[in-house]
Amino acid sequence: QVQLQESGPGLVKPSQTLTLTCTVSGGSITDGFWGWIRQPPGRGLESMGAIAYGGNTYGSPVLKSRATISKNTTKNEITLQLISVTPEDAAVYFCTRGDVLEVQSQWGQGTRVTVSS
Repeated sequence: QVQLQESGPGLVKPSQTLTLTCTVSGGSITDGFWGWIRQPPGRGLESMGAIAYGGNTYGSPVLKSRATISKNTTKNEITLQLISVTPEDAAVYFCTRGDVLEVQSQWGQGTRVTVSS
């Protein structure tokens, strides 16, 4: 059974870069589609983008060039980088996996990020 575990700083300052890591166990990131989804307080889910087993990436139309998703097959990790964060980026961030793009079948437990000076 694939398990996803997010990790990150928890608190970042405005204008900084947020880096989150998803450590995958019980499966390989060379299989399937891996993505990040966030949920800001009081709001719905927002896709941050995804990366495919072959390395193709799919960006978020909302975040455009601010978000980058990458993978490390040696460590079996997926990484999200979000530049120039603002308080609007505060959310619970989830790592996800699916067999089909935009259909998430497995989720991590999520990691909360606060943006504050």
